[in-house]
Amino acid sequence: MSVTVTLPDASTLELPDGATGADAAAAIGPGLARAALAIEVGQAKPGEEPQLRDLALALPDGAHIAILTKKDGPKALQLIRHDAAHVLAAAVMELYEGVKISIGPAIDDGFYYDFEFPDRVSISEADFAAIEERMRAHVKAAEPFEREDVPVAQARERFVAARQDYKVELIDDLVRAAQQRQPRSDGSELPAAERALETVSLYTNGPFTDLCRGPHAPSTSSIGAFKLRSVAGAYWRGDSDRTMLTRIYGTAFFSKAELEQYLERIEQARARDHRKLGRELGLFTFSEISPGAAFWLPAGTTVFNALVALSRRMGAERGYTEVKTPQIFDAELWRISGHWEKFREDMFTLEVEGREMGIKPMNCPGHAHLFATQRHSYRDLPVRYSEPGLLHRDEASGVLHGLLRVRHFAQDDAHIFCTEEQVQQELIGCLQMAFDTYALFDFELRLELSTRPEARSGGDQMWDRAEEQLERALRALELEYQLNPGGGAFYGPKIDIHVTDSLGRSWQLGTVQIDYSQPERFELSYTGADNHEHRPVMIHRALFGSYERFIGIMLEHYAGELPLWLAPVQAIVLPVSDRFNEYAASVRDTLAAGEARVELDARSESISRKIRDAELRKLPYMLVVGEREQGEGSVSVRGRHHADEGRMPLEQFTERLSGELYSAR
Repeated sequence: MSVTVTLPDASTLELPDGATGADAAAAIGPGLARAALAIEVGQAKPGEEPQLRDLALALPDGAHIAILTKKDGPKALQLIRHDAAHVLAAAVMELYEGVKISIGPAIDDGFYYDFEFPDRVSISEADFAAIEERMRAHVKAAEPFEREDVPVAQARERFVAARQDYKVELIDDLVRAAQQRQPRSDGSELPAAERALETVSLYTNGPFTDLCRGPHAPSTSSIGAFKLRSVAGAYWRGDSDRTMLTRIYGTAFFSKAELEQYLERIEQARARDHRKLGRELGLFTFSEISPGAAFWLPAGTTVFNALVALSRRMGAERGYTEVKTPQIFDAELWRISGHWEKFREDMFTLEVEGREMGIKPMNCPGHAHLFATQRHSYRDLPVRYSEPGLLHRDEASGVLHGLLRVRHFAQDDAHIFCTEEQVQQELIGCLQMAFDTYALFDFELRLELSTRPEARSGGDQMWDRAEEQLERALRALELEYQLNPGGGAFYGPKIDIHVTDSLGRSWQLGTVQIDYSQPERFELSYTGADNHEHRPVMIHRALFGSYERFIGIMLEHYAGELPLWLAPVQAIVLPVSDRFNEYAASVRDTLAAGEARVELDARSESISRKIRDAELRKLPYMLVVGEREQGEGSVSVRGRHHADEGRMPLEQFTERLSGELYSAR
């Protein structure tokens, strides 16, 4: 007896019956056997999704396999970070008698584990050194991660005896979920035996055993370097009526060098935190009088308005017309659009004269309704509505984060209504506008095609057509993209545009979405050349996402040193003493006449203090004027980063500044 598996290069490997992932790695080569962490197994059955599994598990005949090593980047990091979470729990249980453990997953940049500590035990970052020391002992011991599939009743009794209430609850939930398992795809009920959960998997490393579905690396030694990062409170199951647990966050890497690089990036990110920069630069503030909503100060409002003006100018050049729709709509609008069912929990609602109303969390239903109020001919299409509309979403207080997660925001929203024949041209136009926009901010771009989610409006034929249209547009522009299965909106697929900032972080900003569902729901129509009514196609387009979030990302990307055209103050005139204030004012007025944003610092302070204060404000240009500059009609130019550019005639600098501002726009 033997099993045959297919390798990534399409070659096959024959192994003895019962062979494991570790056996497959060893058969390929001793180097791979030493480096192997886990194995990806898929396609043993048609349509089966690849599954990451322990190396110790037996391989099914006919499977397609790929051995996971540390060269596999994010997948491999997720694996050892999950390992590190178990090591953290093992260390905490050894140090704190009576602690109860709950869950400990890997997350994007590390891992965490949630604990209930005994009364009078309070954990802080001061305790991390002792916990890390105990964790290092487990890693150094190279403890194997041993999986055991245990009968449900036996596993439950084990955790009951250990007084691990959270694990008992998790097992009970797994049993209930199995009993409620959905019918087969043909609608027939599953047999009772198939709806019963017989075993659960437990993983043991050293003295620690956890309820876990895995997978794990062969041993704790794969965790090359780790560090505990912070401690926070977290309600069990995210329910504020349940116990408040202590969540310890950490991160792990394969090497100490990688960990140190990460910690350096974290320090840079802390220094660039947009909340800190917004306060220091006088851009915006927040108040508990309106949680999750920014109060924009004059300098920040200038930045905000400059971005809105850019959207308007670029839109006008491409045939968009601006509209303005209400903030509050009858619930019937949201029922028609489908948002009342899909999005109601995230909406602010109210009752007005007995009518249920919703404050708009997005512009698209209002734009669809606006289109429906007018008669349209095929000659009118495409109709391109844009609106920097104010929106509100009822975000939980625990997820609010400066400008990056707010309740009140504005989007550079646009919706295009066009014929089927115009779809390609409009999609391509949206993508080209996105590239022109992002070129102003030196971001690296990455595209994702997000396809149909499980919960969606419309049939498969409609979704096939919509996804094919987006793929055609991407191919027409010869763009590389990644597939994001199931990531589309409930009404249609989309192209998501991700940017990478100067710290290497990826942010999803722009989106271009095609929508056949909303025109059907709102019964939109236009009169065709045949004098019959036809259904338009709706395209959703937002490039900045929300202005608030984009400004937060941009502040951190530039460390507060905004591009010249966007800086709230582009130049400041610094007289060396009060005797030259009059000339300094004339310099300011000359530059301001050219539409530059210029200030005068006429304080009775030393010139060194004035320069220092201007540098702290991260202003692009400082213009020092004294007796010589006044006599010559010149300015001494100083750029940020302490760059002294020497004197030049005022007329020359005026032309230079105007040219830089014009080219940047």
